[in-house]
Amino acid sequence: MRAITRFFGGPPRRVSSHIKRLRAEGEAAFRRSLHLAPPFLLDDYTPRYMGLSSTEAAKKRSKAYAHLRNCNLCPRLCGVNRYETTGMCLIGDKVKVNVIAPHFGEEPCVQGHNGSGSVFFSMCNLRCVFCQNHDISHQRNGQDLTPEELGDWQVFYFVLFIKLQEVGKVHNINLITPEHVVPQVALSILHARDNGLTLPIIYNTSAYDSLASLELLDGLVDIYLPDFKLWSPASSKRLLKADDYAATARESIKAMHAQVGDLCFTPDGIAKKGLLVRHLVMPGFEAEGAEIMKFLATEVSKDCFVNIMEQYHPDAYVGRPKARAKQSAADKSDDATERRYAEINRAVTKEEISSVRKAAEEAGLWRFCDPPGHNGFNL
Repeated sequence: MRAITRFFGGPPRRVSSHIKRLRAEGEAAFRRSLHLAPPFLLDDYTPRYMGLSSTEAAKKRSKAYAHLRNCNLCPRLCGVNRYETTGMCLIGDKVKVNVIAPHFGEEPCVQGHNGSGSVFFSMCNLRCVFCQNHDISHQRNGQDLTPEELGDWQVFYFVLFIKLQEVGKVHNINLITPEHVVPQVALSILHARDNGLTLPIIYNTSAYDSLASLELLDGLVDIYLPDFKLWSPASSKRLLKADDYAATARESIKAMHAQVGDLCFTPDGIAKKGLLVRHLVMPGFEAEGAEIMKFLATEVSKDCFVNIMEQYHPDAYVGRPKARAKQSAADKSDDATERRYAEINRAVTKEEISSVRKAAEEAGLWRFCDPPGHNGFNL
């Protein structure tokens, strides 16, 4: 006791209060180090596709091949035979992959320390005029996976997924812009599973998915990562070239949540299962962002994990000069030239971002992808 008294520099009666305070601080520090509410903590996790029976897997394969012969999985409903021609996405029965690599530009709980095993598919079923990845999603750049070059394309996927798992040591397989290649994605996951894949699958989407598409993916995807962009049909038509986008996104996000629930993590801070919704704040569209937040809170879940993103910048077709049949010499200066989509030809402001965040909090959302105030991941 004397030693303890000397250590604390006070009489014995103060020792118990010091001990209580230190115990309370220790318990609080332990709670803070976890940073995770128990309902969203998993002791361990096995990917959903591992639980599929051989009969269930066979049915999914059969449906995938059928959809390729009559492509109606995405909301465009092109109805083409992708073995013979292409629809709006300009991709046939073979996918075109632009980038395959561990990716460190995702949410901390997705990329972790080793990165997310990302597969960037070329082309898209939307035509966002501001697309931040337009060099991939608007152009057929990348590698065509033909039988002559790679043998069977399923073998390619097997090699890709397994290499990312065993060599890259990534935390997951992250399928980016896959809405237009869902049949091929389903087949590839099943093939990779049969050859040793054990990582969670992330479906990283614009949310322009049909319910039929999500039905095919049910049991194959562990984390749905939709980006809910805009709310109104008018702005969706002008900026995404799909006036049914918002209505489609609402239904698809509800279906995603019904499959996998709210985002859950293992004790290492890595997300393993659930829904993570992104929203890229657009200049001048904070009111639509607020409506999206209200929808998530009232029709999906107040425990929905949300990433309100602020990195928008004018890209793709935004800010390009408008075409003119006749233009005088005086109008050829850059300042006088009219710009396309001028209303979004600027960065977002702090006030616009704060407005969307405030609307989310007022709606009851509380799980945000914020920079952590500790040395761990933001959960």
